[in-house]
Amino acid sequence: MLDKQGFDLWADGYDKTVQVSEENGVYPFAGYKAILSTIFNEVMGKENARVLDIGFGTGFMTSRLYEHGHKIDGIDFSSKMIAMAQAKMPNANLIEWDITGGLPSEINTKKYDFIVSTYALHHLTDVEKVKFIQALLPMLEEEGKILIGDIAFCTSQELEACKEDCRESWDEDEFYFVFDELSPSLKDYCRLKFKAISHCGGIIEITRK
Repeated sequence: MLDKQGFDLWADGYDKTVQVSEENGVYPFAGYKAILSTIFNEVMGKENARVLDIGFGTGFMTSRLYEHGHKIDGIDFSSKMIAMAQAKMPNANLIEWDITGGLPSEINTKKYDFIVSTYALHHLTDVEKVKFIQALLPMLEEEGKILIGDIAFCTSQELEACKEDCRESWDEDEFYFVFDELSPSLKDYCRLKFKAISHCGGIIEITRK
């Protein structure tokens, strides 16, 4: 897994790296544009939404929401990516923060219509994911949604099949979503849905009970 310095070094070529993988339909970013477009369209269904983006990177998706008048708060741990995103969204509230430390105090008492995260939470272990999502739930408005687009699988069998097909490029240091394993740990706290977008990517939608 890349550390903060690694992401700073990768910032300039990040969008291009994603594009190559996405266009070739290969792990890890197959379905990337469709995932972001689906989340974008969901947020666009509400005018002037308050949005928290966790791991916004260079602001590829969030800047488009910003341009349409949505109120953006964001967390990322790469100072260079934040600088690139801030140039696109000068009035957005972008915070440098490592989510392995939970949530920054500046935002954890706010309420959001949407909390979105794309290709960021797989850096958390499965136990950390559950704890982190539980911490996000009180930050949702009554009809709010958490939308997680990431490397994700419905079952562990699907994950293992992808891993076998991609042995040379598979990242053993990342912890990918398996919906059938995540859901039982959270079902008492929230409602969850999963939509597969590609063989290695999908969207998890979470709403309050």
